[in-house]
Amino acid sequence: MTGRLASLLDDGLERGSGAIVEDPGGRLDAGGILARAGAVAAELARHGIGPDEPVLVSVGNRAADFAALLGTWRAGAVAVPVHATTPGRVLESLREATGVRLVLDGATGEAARVADAPPPGRALLDGAALVIFTSGSTGAPKGVVIGHDRLAGKLDVLRSVLGIAHGPHTLLPLQVTFIFGIWVSLVTVLAGGRLTMMPKFTPAAARAALGSGVTTAAFVPTMLRALFSEAAPPPAAPDLTRILTGGEPLGEGLGTRIAEAFPAAGLYDLYGLTETGSCDFCVTPDLRAAAPGTIGMPTPGVAFRIAEPADAGAGGAGELLIRTPYGMLGYLDRPDLTAASFADGWFRTGDLARRRPDGTVELAGRAKDIVSRGGNKIAPLEIDRLFCSHPDVVAALAAGVPDPLLGERLHVMVVPRAGAAVDARSLADWAAERIERFKIPDVFHFSAALPLGRTGKADRGALRDWVAQGAKNG
Repeated sequence: MTGRLASLLDDGLERGSGAIVEDPGGRLDAGGILARAGAVAAELARHGIGPDEPVLVSVGNRAADFAALLGTWRAGAVAVPVHATTPGRVLESLREATGVRLVLDGATGEAARVADAPPPGRALLDGAALVIFTSGSTGAPKGVVIGHDRLAGKLDVLRSVLGIAHGPHTLLPLQVTFIFGIWVSLVTVLAGGRLTMMPKFTPAAARAALGSGVTTAAFVPTMLRALFSEAAPPPAAPDLTRILTGGEPLGEGLGTRIAEAFPAAGLYDLYGLTETGSCDFCVTPDLRAAAPGTIGMPTPGVAFRIAEPADAGAGGAGELLIRTPYGMLGYLDRPDLTAASFADGWFRTGDLARRRPDGTVELAGRAKDIVSRGGNKIAPLEIDRLFCSHPDVVAALAAGVPDPLLGERLHVMVVPRAGAAVDARSLADWAAERIERFKIPDVFHFSAALPLGRTGKADRGALRDWVAQGAKNG
């Protein structure tokens, strides 16, 4: 059964909406998208794809990738987007987690069979469009199941909140393996717009694109910091009317610089989680001056409350809880984790927050240890476990350390095996074969023992403090 997103896209494209999806190597108009999506659906049908069956879809921010997602939905399957450069071991772990028998190459539209038996039937995937894997506090990636109807409803909200009418020209350096990149793509095409996809972000390429008629651009703050570095003047963007950002804190200073450089472009600072359907709060352009340092107000359909502070040291902040009709269907094959993530129907974000008198919400920190590096979320426990599996490592502890460019950089302290010769380069090369590149630590520290907290256990906070003290002392 074809999902709602496929029906919406098919209807819009068949009406001659003028939608175009392009990358540096190719371009597809509405007819081309439909034709390639039809070929992908036929390819999956040839392999005997079943209703609501998950399929790994290899993507790399190419025009053809958009058609591959549409074709997967046309075939009644569930897309599990993975980046084309994903290491083999990570890819294998995703195959095992999903039980897929087909891997679809988004660039060619060809499917490769990796297993003979179909995956088990899962009631959770009934009506699902996507399974997006995201890191969590357990250290293991979690498969967030996103439903067609819920995501379609959220797209309607976003078009209204962001004021996206017909025919935007959107620059997308965000990867379509993540919810932010996916919804920006869908909103643009549904509005009959031109979607310019960047396979890899570089400041030079983004500057050139911004000067070529782009009206909407979506960046994580790390990208904006690179664009607005002190070493170069602000980029020229004469047609820009809308900047979308999220995934990590923007910072008041950077927000001010952007507003000064692009006075005619509205800056939308978005907060949300994959689990809640993304974009639960928004600092709109007219709210920015009145509510600096906040995540703004909830978007339509989103309700929130702040739990009672767990301790006096939280400064009056409590956990931010969200209720929304656009959230996930659940975590794939983890009903226990799904249940634990909710409190009386409210999703537990793990973020500490306060409500200001004007109704806006400010974050006070993260209750979890998730590292936000350049907009990418990294579970430090996953990094601990990885390096502890190295034959020459006795112990490892990872933590995020504040950084002016990336928001946080990932540091790891390693305790080598006695007599072993290990260094940062060899460990990074070893890790590159086992995890995604954005999870490779920026800095390695070597010690005879891990820093301990008051309870005698390895303490991430102590590691962060040790790094900060070292930087202070030079």
